[in-house]
Amino acid sequence: MAFLGKVVLITGASSGIGAATAIHLSHLGASLSLTGRNLKNLEKIADQCHKERKPFLITGELTNEDDTKNILESTIKHFGKLDILINNAGTIERGSIENTSLDQYDRVFNLNVRSMYQLTMLAVPHLIKTKGNVVNVSSVNGLRSFPGVLAYCMSKSAVDQFTRCTAIELGSKQVRVNAVNPGVVITNLHERSGMSPEELSAFFERSKTTHALGRPGQADEVAKTIAFLASDDASNITGATLPVDGGRHALCPR
Repeated sequence: MAFLGKVVLITGASSGIGAATAIHLSHLGASLSLTGRNLKNLEKIADQCHKERKPFLITGELTNEDDTKNILESTIKHFGKLDILINNAGTIERGSIENTSLDQYDRVFNLNVRSMYQLTMLAVPHLIKTKGNVVNVSSVNGLRSFPGVLAYCMSKSAVDQFTRCTAIELGSKQVRVNAVNPGVVITNLHERSGMSPEELSAFFERSKTTHALGRPGQADEVAKTIAFLASDDASNITGATLPVDGGRHALCPR
């Protein structure tokens, strides 16, 4: 029960990596504040969490400044403190410099970067009190360059720099900040990017060749790495961007 007594706020907790992280941490003793846009989906995840520790659920749109402020304030009001912030919410859209738009850029950056900036900024005073930590969910796209997802790659590289800079700024206050950088993970993220079922199937099949371990990842594999970075077992790790990508970051196309 490594997280017993710890209050953890997870964004984008209604599906994918956020949901897997919520379920995993609940069984490690965490008191959870879960946020997402869909209450029914949040309730489904809450039902899979530890029965003795019912998560606190907050719906909201992170690109709305008032909603983001309410998410943080409601968590503090409910639990009285915050130990760990997991910035997981994010989106992906396809587009190259030849066919993207400023609207796409804004949509991707507003959720993937700007909302993370705001929520972390609001959470920091509370994390200083508890000597807590932050785990950001980035991507292998923040470490390596890929065509066809320009705004997404740029946003995740911004998340990595945000992680390193805030880790340096908060280190003297004993607040750690780290990130995980997943490769292709079997969630509904890519489906939401507009891929057809056929494209999605081909994409996951191709992942067998683009990842050194020969397969895409699972959400619970990323969740367990997030739990490690958020735990006292990682007490001397800060400013790290840790690939959880089956070796994809180490491969080069031929």
